[in-house]
Amino acid sequence: MAKQLNLDNLMDSICLYLKSDRRKNLDEANAQDLHHALSKALMARIADDWKESLALHDTSRHAYYMSAEFLIGRAIYNNLVCLGIYDEVEAMFQEHGLSLSMLEEVEDASLGNGGLGRLAACFLDSAATQDLPLDGYGIRYRYGLFKQYIQDGFQKETADDWTRFGDPWSIRSESDSVLVKFGDQAVRAVPYDIPIIGYKTKNIGNLRLWQAESIDSFDFNEFNEQHYDASVREKNRAEDISRVLYPNDSTDEGKKLRLKQQYFFCSASLQDIIRKYKKVHGNDFSRFADFNAIQLNDTHPVISIPELVRLLTTYEGVEFRQAVKIAQKTFAYTNHTVLPEALEKWSKHIMQAVVPDVYNIIERINNMFIDELYHMNRSPDFIQSVQIIKHDQIHMANLAMYGSSYVNGVAAIHSDILKKVTLNSFYQIWPERFQNKTNGVTPRRWIAMNNRELSALLTRLLGSDEWVTDLSKLKELEKYADDKAVLEEFMEIKHQKKHQLGMFMLKHDGTAPIKNSMYDIQIKRLHEYKRQLLNALSILYIYFGLKDGSIQNFHPTTFIFGAKAAPGYRRAKGIIKLINEIARVIEEDGQVRDKIRVIFVSNYNVSYAEKLVAAADVSEQISMAGKEASGTGNMKFMMNGAVTLGTLDGANVEIFEEAGEENNYRFGGTVEELDYQEHHDYIPYNIYNGDPKIKRVLEALVNGMLNDNGTGMFRELYDSLIHKVDWAQIHPDQYFLMYDFKSYVDAKLRCNRDYSEDKYAFAKKCWINICNSGKFSSDRTIRDYANEIWHIDPIEFE
Repeated sequence: MAKQLNLDNLMDSICLYLKSDRRKNLDEANAQDLHHALSKALMARIADDWKESLALHDTSRHAYYMSAEFLIGRAIYNNLVCLGIYDEVEAMFQEHGLSLSMLEEVEDASLGNGGLGRLAACFLDSAATQDLPLDGYGIRYRYGLFKQYIQDGFQKETADDWTRFGDPWSIRSESDSVLVKFGDQAVRAVPYDIPIIGYKTKNIGNLRLWQAESIDSFDFNEFNEQHYDASVREKNRAEDISRVLYPNDSTDEGKKLRLKQQYFFCSASLQDIIRKYKKVHGNDFSRFADFNAIQLNDTHPVISIPELVRLLTTYEGVEFRQAVKIAQKTFAYTNHTVLPEALEKWSKHIMQAVVPDVYNIIERINNMFIDELYHMNRSPDFIQSVQIIKHDQIHMANLAMYGSSYVNGVAAIHSDILKKVTLNSFYQIWPERFQNKTNGVTPRRWIAMNNRELSALLTRLLGSDEWVTDLSKLKELEKYADDKAVLEEFMEIKHQKKHQLGMFMLKHDGTAPIKNSMYDIQIKRLHEYKRQLLNALSILYIYFGLKDGSIQNFHPTTFIFGAKAAPGYRRAKGIIKLINEIARVIEEDGQVRDKIRVIFVSNYNVSYAEKLVAAADVSEQISMAGKEASGTGNMKFMMNGAVTLGTLDGANVEIFEEAGEENNYRFGGTVEELDYQEHHDYIPYNIYNGDPKIKRVLEALVNGMLNDNGTGMFRELYDSLIHKVDWAQIHPDQYFLMYDFKSYVDAKLRCNRDYSEDKYAFAKKCWINICNSGKFSSDRTIRDYANEIWHIDPIEFE
């Protein structure tokens, strides 16, 4: 346990940074100024602990988390909570007529697209809190994920210039810069370090993000010749590599840029790891894997495997086969998807153009793997199924499987599918490599920080705040599930969080939920398999039912969506337009608008999520069974006291097991049922044509009731469900919306009825979910990684 951070003269330090960096006095400072000055003052106070922590990490067996995304969000509030000084700093601010709430205006660091990046951020938080030597490597994107705004119901994008007011929580470490070479250029990788502050501990982890810069940033001779664009051409080419998260890759040039991004941060990170290893252990690489464990977060960093082999053989004098064995012992791979299109493959000509030396290494690794398979007496067909290079493509998941010690899924059902289907051939070879590590989220950000009212109640009832680092202690609170006084207090807290969210939405989006309504929320990346379209169509079903009187006694409900669609994903953008069009139709209908409101929040991000999960009554987790690897939003909602309306998919399965199906609302086909339908002539048209109410909903997409502004988007959605078979599909309705539709609507109406008829019974369901959320702390997940994959121990301070 760390000693209390010294806050003496903190306000003096803040005023000093305001003067030196912003030329302002305290009474002149705006939110951005205060954030900068407070952050700098705190950075100075944690500097010694940070330095000592990293020194201990580097001399221990050390784990690294390599990820293309780290969706860390806004740091200031979380860091104040972890340092144990939130209330003290708030009191200090109030003495000067200020409030920490002013810092709500501070931008999120949107260096991720969704669960993948948020998970990575949670893992670093949990490792730091448990004194584990885990540090992260990623990319310092100049613009991160785009900012979203809604215009006439359509998603529009603009650049997210998240550092325009500065980045006080990072330090540029110029002296650790390295060179990264591609087939057509070489760039400098410059690291920026971000402290990951553990909760009430001295340990501070490190997130090192690489920024791409040119070796020569300005060609004076070209400028002097008045070739102004040419004078900065190389600077711009270099900076393009870390300019934007997931650049459009619809052309070969876009694909090359994406591959450059991945190789850039992987090569830079490995050079850094090798440098640190040599500093402590010298040039004997036979023990490299004894001191280093590297976790590959999905396939984006898998190019690290051949790159480590290249670095060891080219610069460190290690023989090729030994280098491959070192890599296999060092790396572990987390799979995050069973979707074939998301298991990355790179064409041979792209790889050869971008990183020709690495391609040569991959070719040698592939040949080595094939030789081993022949010695195992595997058949030619089997070898073809698992080899790394086939049909002029490099299969990165196959490379990860051969080049790693372990592979893990991120929920029990997902790991089972990997073994039985997605990676079954590899499971036949190496069953001992397969593990499950069900995801988790940090209770610091997702309860202690974002829901301080609920946190206070939990702490008071338990008699301590030990639950913040041991979430399993919440199980002790199940004894209050029938205590009306406690449930009343919980419901009052939920009411407060709803009011806070409503005020924020009114300011941010110009609209607010219906007063005293049930909050039904779906927030996640927009993708067809996540089935936001199913949710939208169910709302239309309820709308028509309220209009014709077939649905009675419906409690007023606000349906809230938050999602971003990839800029080039037309169908996903069509779903956003549809949601906003349904919202418009309902709001203009005086007969039902006091019963239903639909709100699509713009520019959904981590900070918005913090408010949404605390206010929710119902958590929509409705992906097709077998498609969502895990999900983490479901866990955040659960911890904050929402019931799950969901399928048997991802971590939903384990949520139902922990809290009980009777305290949640399950619907839809199982993996086995949908697999049977998939292979036995599933015909969604028959469901559509056989149920007049479902048909009425689908017809609304094409009969003129809903306006897509002539884009044809709604017709495309309609056809995708009923008629049209996309490439590589064997039937329409790829994600079984029609199959699950009636079950979903029935569960949704049952949930609404329960909420309306007995508020205490519904609050009890929510409370039991909170009490049984302990399994879903990322502290538990990280302990499992540390013990069973990385084999690392907590560091010890003197």
